[in-house]
Parts: sequence; C-alpha cells; structure tokens
Amino acid sequence: MANPIQPGADEVFFLDTNIFVYALLASEPLKKQRALQLIEQALASHLGCTSYQVIQEFANVATRKFAQRFNTDQCKQFIAAAMQPMNRVNASPELLNCALNLQQETRYSFYDCLVLAAALQADASVLYSEDLQHNQLIGGTLRIVNPFLMLATEVDAA
Repeated sequence: MANPIQPGADEVFFLDTNIFVYALLASEPLKKQRALQLIEQALASHLGCTSYQVIQEFANVATRKFAQRFNTDQCKQFIAAAMQPMNRVNASPELLNCALNLQQETRYSFYDCLVLAAALQADASVLYSEDLQHNQLIGGTLRIVNPFLMLATEVDAA
C-alpha cells in the first residue's frame, strides 16, 4: 500500500469533497497542508481525479457554509483551476445503478455511495476521504484512505 500522501507512481486516486474543503480552511492548518499536498500531487501527476458530484458538493459548501463564503466568481475560479482538470466522472445511469448496489452492500449513504461508484468508474485504487471507514476495500480494488488520520501522531513525533 502506498503512503497516503505519496500515491504509487502509476496509481489513480480519487479525491472526495472534504479534501478540497480542507485545502481552503485556515482553521485546520494541518489538514489544510495535507489536502493541498494531495491536490498538488493530483494535478501534477494527472493521476488524481474527482467527479462532477464532488464539484457540486464543494460549490455548495464554499458558497454557503464557509466562514468567509466564496462569491460566485471565486467559486468558479477555484473549480476551473483545481477541480475541473480532475473531473473524470459525470452522472450516468451506470453510476446511479452502481451507487444503489453499493448502498445495499455497504450501508453507506446514497451520496457516499455515488462517490464510491465514481472512484470505481475512474479505476482509482485509492479514495482519499475522512468520511468513510479507513482502509476498507470496496469492490476488491478500491481502498478508502483517511489522509488526515496520522496528523496528530506526525506532529507529536516532530
């Protein structure tokens, strides 16, 4: 298994909404740093990906829930620069059916299962998210990794 912050050289990885949210939160400096590293790695390697659903979720959070909310132009600029280049999965009947099957198998929420289905459709081997069970294997090929899990330990060791 690759280091959570350094995916394998040819390993496709999927970023969940919380990665993009933490990249902009000054109130969580350690998580912000880790999220920015993942986004930079994703963009530089062209191996990181996300889905249209994640972009929609981010837009909702950025324009409605941030302490300093993004205006429309700021949101569009961030999406165009950091998210749209990684968008590999759009809505489809196949995605919906896969998500429904995953919901029955995993008991995760439907929207979490849409993220899982998108990661599987993108052929990702890792899904970076703090919202799902760390190290769980989905569909025999997709491992969930919480990239923020070791932050407290890393700070204590430094």
